[in-house]
Amino acid sequence: MIKVKGLNHSYKKDGKYAVNNVNFEVAEGEIFGFLGPSGAGKSTTQNIMTGLLQLQEGEVTVAGYDVKHIKNEMFNQIGMSFEQSNVYSKMTAKENLDFYRKLFDVETREPQDLLDLVGLGDKGNIRAGEFSKGMKHRLTFARSMINNPTLWFLDEPTTGLDPSIAADIKDIIRRENKKGVTVFLTTHNMYIADELCDRVAFIVDGDIKLIDSPKNLKLQYGEQLVEVEYIKDGDVVKESFSTIKTEDKNQLKDIIDKYEIQTMHTKEATLEEIFIKVTGRGLK
Repeated sequence: MIKVKGLNHSYKKDGKYAVNNVNFEVAEGEIFGFLGPSGAGKSTTQNIMTGLLQLQEGEVTVAGYDVKHIKNEMFNQIGMSFEQSNVYSKMTAKENLDFYRKLFDVETREPQDLLDLVGLGDKGNIRAGEFSKGMKHRLTFARSMINNPTLWFLDEPTTGLDPSIAADIKDIIRRENKKGVTVFLTTHNMYIADELCDRVAFIVDGDIKLIDSPKNLKLQYGEQLVEVEYIKDGDVVKESFSTIKTEDKNQLKDIIDKYEIQTMHTKEATLEEIFIKVTGRGLK
């Protein structure tokens, strides 16, 4: 669905690259996370793929189209939800969607259905300029779905949303993906990436450091531990044991046999911890 080979981009054309020899592919039906801190090159790469920036060096194919020679038909296939909402403030929510749907040559979704989907069903006749930041973000998200895209670019889709609304947005993403929609998720939020993505790419200073599934990364870079709380002599004791070392496994078995267990769960590294370990950089 996406093929990127040898992508370089310089804003000043001075030999300093915002993205440097970036290579990756995204398979049809995949949720692919593009993860990194601000200024890492995420938006630059995404903007080239969606035609907002001109391709300078490399080869980029999106939904079967070469972005060096973009055709209008490509935009019928892709949807884009921006981190910074860019809705028309003097139009109502419904007018925003009605206007946008006319830009496509394919069957579109009903604006009211989309507003209902993102929790704005009763706000359709209110001007977007009166919306809160979170409401504008949801309207932008709804708009990105109006042409039934086969390839969906999502830039920080849950930013600025309360936990309940964010959970709804993640459910919508999962449902659309189950229908076969390919998702390119750009974020610095490792938790949403861990929840949703089949594979992730770590990008720092314009360079991709690795690409793999969250599960494989945790197995490769995280410690395999079990954390257990149990009652001993009337007190709650909390300990961690390796699931690999024989001595630890024997100690854990002994505790399970002798004491009352309060809680027991596996403890694995988070994607953020792995990102820092691999790149030496935080996400701020």
